[in-house]
Amino acid sequence: MRHIISILIENEAGALSRVAGLFSARGYNIESLTVAPTDDVTLSRMTLVTRGSDDVIEQIVKQLNKLIDVVKLTDLADVVHVERELMLIKVQTEPSSRAEIKRMADIFRGKVIDVTSNSYMIEMTGSSEKLDAFVAAISTHNIIEIVRTGATGLPRGAGSLIPG
Repeated sequence: MRHIISILIENEAGALSRVAGLFSARGYNIESLTVAPTDDVTLSRMTLVTRGSDDVIEQIVKQLNKLIDVVKLTDLADVVHVERELMLIKVQTEPSSRAEIKRMADIFRGKVIDVTSNSYMIEMTGSSEKLDAFVAAISTHNIIEIVRTGATGLPRGAGSLIPG
């Protein structure tokens, strides 16, 4: 099962390395990882996507909680949450296909952010499933390049990992 683990971690050198090392040492895979500072410059929010059985995820959470840098964490699979992913996709265009590609981007609420004589770059946010569906829908065209951030998310409601 897919899990999104949201971690509040000390914003200091080596913290990311220790989390990655924990996964590597135990043979667990990280599907995606995003890290950015919070409004408190001493803390960062790490969002990690992984897959595993309930027992494996329980072990991952226990091991992460033992790391000195980890302030607090939550498995978003356990709570109602909102998740999003960002994708940039560059598609080769011909004069005859430009309108269709633009229409597909509009249907999926994407935005054309760069136009050249033979390509569009489209920005899109949404669930991983939505982005996968767009890639599948547009796959009849020549996709030049795709880059995705991986999932990030927050629990719904007023609660927060950040103390205070």
